[in-house]
Amino acid sequence: MDLYTRNTMAAMLWFFLLTWGVLPLLAAGPRGALSTVLGAALLAVNIAQCVVGTRRIGPAYDDYLGHSAFPRRLLAAPAALLGAGTVLLAAVAATDTPSVFPLLLADLPIALMIPYALLVPVRTFLLHCLGYALLVTASFAATGARGVELVAPLPTVVIAGALMLVTVRPGAWGLRNMWQAEEARDVQARLAVAEERLRFGRDMHDVLGRNLAVIALKSELAVQLAERGRPEAVAQMIEVQRIARESQREVREVVRGYREADLGVELDGARGVLEAAGIDCTVTGTATGLPAGVQSALGWVVREATTNVLRHGNARGCAIRLAADGPAVTLVVENDGVSGLAPAAPGSGLAGLRERLAPMGGTLEAARSGTRFLLTATVPLCGAAEPAEELTV
Repeated sequence: MDLYTRNTMAAMLWFFLLTWGVLPLLAAGPRGALSTVLGAALLAVNIAQCVVGTRRIGPAYDDYLGHSAFPRRLLAAPAALLGAGTVLLAAVAATDTPSVFPLLLADLPIALMIPYALLVPVRTFLLHCLGYALLVTASFAATGARGVELVAPLPTVVIAGALMLVTVRPGAWGLRNMWQAEEARDVQARLAVAEERLRFGRDMHDVLGRNLAVIALKSELAVQLAERGRPEAVAQMIEVQRIARESQREVREVVRGYREADLGVELDGARGVLEAAGIDCTVTGTATGLPAGVQSALGWVVREATTNVLRHGNARGCAIRLAADGPAVTLVVENDGVSGLAPAAPGSGLAGLRERLAPMGGTLEAARSGTRFLLTATVPLCGAAEPAEELTV
């Protein structure tokens, strides 16, 4: 959308040059030598304006969107060309081609108007258009122009400026809203990650906080009893050992719950996230009836595959297929965003998935097929009991 908007403005600049800048000169027919020279010079200046103006459109959009500041010195060249073109146009209007100058006058400032409409407030833009129209009127009067040549500049320039304003600003406004929505979605994703971290930290604090406080108190009591030669010190240390083991078990349960992934939830979440990012997503198959260990392992595959589609590719569509084929379950994630995707390397997310599937006898394959990228995970159902997770505290 950003590229389309910028290129449309650049194309419109050249369109007005051809229709309002070139055709009127051609339609004027045979002219004298002076008129021909002046018309050719005006056309050359107009073309130079379009070349320079096209290069200013991108930085002007970046300034409007807040990506980077537009150096005001870049307006010097378009302004100088507009001044030269205005003088030439006044000379053309003073010769034998008065009928062509209104369209030429409407086209001449457009190369500066398009980027300038993005750089200043609307009121300032209209006031400057009015000021330019008055300067044009004064220059025409200085060359001896009378009648329509002297009256037309004011409404012509103001109307051309208003046309550029209503053409450029609404598109830029919509583009800015689109970027803000994109940034808001990224912030929302980061907030979700931060919230999950806070939840995990809160759970760990709730599990360990009280137990560690009790361990500290009982250890201190055991030291005091041992210094006095009291046999109760042994009982206190046994109690400390019991609480420590209980804490270890509770931490393992918290971590296990954090690490496990429900496959059905992950499939629904992947579809929602991808569609929110503008990627068509279809999910076939159901996780109902699959062992918990298989669901947890394949849930992590769905997470990693979704992350890869969002971060490393430029996909427009993604298909997730889950099928229980005989003694094994197969999960296939296929997308058309191969750009930026590379086969798994040691230490990558895909390598981590292979390590997670290996204890269950599962396999993971990543391959490109034409313009598509396929990630295939296979987990056998036989012996699919959830592998024990060891936790060292």
